[in-house]
Amino acid sequence: MKNIFSSRMGIITVGAIIGIFAALLQHFGNPANMGICVACFERDIAGALGLHRAGVVQYLRPEIMGFVLGAFIMAAFAGEFKPRGGSSPLIRFFLGLFAMIGALVFLGCPWRALLRLAGGDGNAILGLLGLGTGIFVGILFLTKGFSLGRSYSQATAGGWIMPGLMLGLLFLLTFQVSSAPGGPIFFSEKGPGSMHAPLLISIIAGLVIGALAQRSRFCTMGALRDVMLTRDFHLISGVIALLVFTFATNLILGQFKAGFEGQPIAHTNHLWNFLGMSLSGLAFALAGGCPGRQLFLSGEGDADAGIFVLGMITGAAVSHNFAMASSPKGVAAFGPIAVIIGIVFCLIVGFMMLQKAK
Repeated sequence: MKNIFSSRMGIITVGAIIGIFAALLQHFGNPANMGICVACFERDIAGALGLHRAGVVQYLRPEIMGFVLGAFIMAAFAGEFKPRGGSSPLIRFFLGLFAMIGALVFLGCPWRALLRLAGGDGNAILGLLGLGTGIFVGILFLTKGFSLGRSYSQATAGGWIMPGLMLGLLFLLTFQVSSAPGGPIFFSEKGPGSMHAPLLISIIAGLVIGALAQRSRFCTMGALRDVMLTRDFHLISGVIALLVFTFATNLILGQFKAGFEGQPIAHTNHLWNFLGMSLSGLAFALAGGCPGRQLFLSGEGDADAGIFVLGMITGAAVSHNFAMASSPKGVAAFGPIAVIIGIVFCLIVGFMMLQKAK
C-alpha cells in the first residue's frame, strides 16, 4: 500500500489537519488552548476512573480513544499492525510517569505547548524552550549509545490490549456508566473537565488524526530530534504546519489572545514552565516519542508504547494526589521537587543504559 503521507507534502497536510481540528475542537467546547492535549486528556481520564479526586479535571476524553483506535485501524489496513514489546517496560513506565509530572507542572504536553503559542500564550515559549533543551540532552545520550534494548514480536493478543482498553473506555463514555455521584465513573460538573466538544465530533477528530498520524509518523519530539541530530526537516515541517494552521483558524474563530497574564489554564512561573517541559522532553527522547506518538504506536501493537501511556496516566494520578500538578494560580507545593527527582531519574537511566560499542 503506497503511503502518500510519508512525503513532505503529506506530513504538512497531516500537521495542517491536526491544527485545524485542534482549533475547531476548542470552538465546539474543549477548553481554551486545549483543543487537543494528550497529557491533559490522559489526566482527565485518570480522574474519570477515580485514580485522582481533583473534581475539575475528570472526563473520559474520546480524542484519546480515537487516536489509538484510528492508528489501530490504519495500521491493520496497511499491514503494519505488529504486536511487539519487551524493551525495558518498567523503565518506560516510569519515564511516562515523570513525563506526565513535568507536563502537569507546565500545564500541557508538546501539542498543547504549540496550541497555547498559536492562541497567543507567551508562556508557551518557555515550555517549548524547555522541551527542546530536554530533547537535546536526550540526544546527547543517544549519540553516546543509549538504548532501552530491542523489542520482540509478541502474540497477536498482546497488540489488542490498548485498542481493547480504549474500546472499553468509549463504551463507558457512550453509555455514561455512572450509577451515583460517588462513581464508578466520575464526570466534572465545573472546570476544564466539564468543557468538551460533542462526543461524535471528538471521536471523529480522534480517529482521523490517529489514522493520519500513524501513516505519517507524526511526532513533535521526533521532529526536534531529527533537526538537532541529522538536520532532517521532514517531521518539523508537519509541526510548523500544525502551529500555522492552528494560529490561522484561531484568528478566524476569534480565539487568539496575545499575552502572558490571564491566559487560560496557564501560569507565569517561567522557571518551572521551562524545567517542567525539560523533564518531559528528556523523558520523551529517552522513550522514543512524544505522548501522541506513544498513543499511535500502542495502536500499532507496540506494548512498550502502551506501558509508557499507562505510566503517564499513573503520573497524572500521582501528580494530583500528591500536590504536584500546577494550576492557573501557580506551581503546586511539591511540583518543583517532583521535577528535580524526575530529571535525576532520567539522567540515571540515560547513563545506566549506555551500550558499549562492539
